[in-house]
Amino acid sequence: MLSYRHAFHAGNHADILKHATLTLMLSSLNQKPKPYYYIDTHAGAGLYRLDSGWSNKTGEAALGIQKLWPHRARLPQLKTYFDCIQALNRGETIIHYPGSPWIAQTLVRSTEHLVLIELHPDDKNLIKSNLNQTKQTTFVVNDGFQELIARVPPSLKRGLVLIDPPYELKQDYQRVTESLAEAYKRWATGVYAVWYPILANKRDHSDTMLRKIKQGAYSNLLKVELKVMGAQSEFGMHGSGMLIVNAPWQLDRELKTILPTLTDILALDNQASWSVEWLKEPS
Repeated sequence: MLSYRHAFHAGNHADILKHATLTLMLSSLNQKPKPYYYIDTHAGAGLYRLDSGWSNKTGEAALGIQKLWPHRARLPQLKTYFDCIQALNRGETIIHYPGSPWIAQTLVRSTEHLVLIELHPDDKNLIKSNLNQTKQTTFVVNDGFQELIARVPPSLKRGLVLIDPPYELKQDYQRVTESLAEAYKRWATGVYAVWYPILANKRDHSDTMLRKIKQGAYSNLLKVELKVMGAQSEFGMHGSGMLIVNAPWQLDRELKTILPTLTDILALDNQASWSVEWLKEPS
């Protein structure tokens, strides 16, 4: 089933949490001279127009990055994230929004290698036209979960894996749990960042997934969540989270300084909230 298109949701509150966290992690990895490996299991198209029919159909960017942009001076900690967006736009109008592959390709150094995986028949072609064709970037058309297992361990000890499926199918939650466990077993030194939606009560499966992952043999697990409104009863995504294995040093502290302001700006009601919690603390 391949009906999901991220273009519908580009630049929404979930993208802000995901991409802000991603830039912090990449910046942390760049502080050490040794090269690293970057894998994006569900890369998407890499770049999106917020004035397209896809984005206009939902209007989510208007309540996300376009709402945040005028207040970016309040978040100097996210300068790298904002610089990535500014590089694609002029002035105060945000038309182009970068996906995680574009951000990664922009921030990594010449010593790193990127593997960008996408299966969707449309996005697999778009990503190649939206990103630079460099020797350090490998584009793969395959199931992201399967390809992750095939790619680890890489030749490099250091690395970051972004696992960002659409959760269009309930099975995605189980596949995240299983593929993360298998990848970690093969490559325990990598950083793994799992994005997940927080959905209406009757549709949400994130708590079950998190409980199963917590039972695994991981050395540490950091859970980060941003909810822009109170829980809905039947439909809608009111928040999202990032579960990070082997979180870079002080990432939790950085996020604790950022999330209160993000929540204040993006809140849609008085039940908006944020949290940074160690499910398993580093030893």
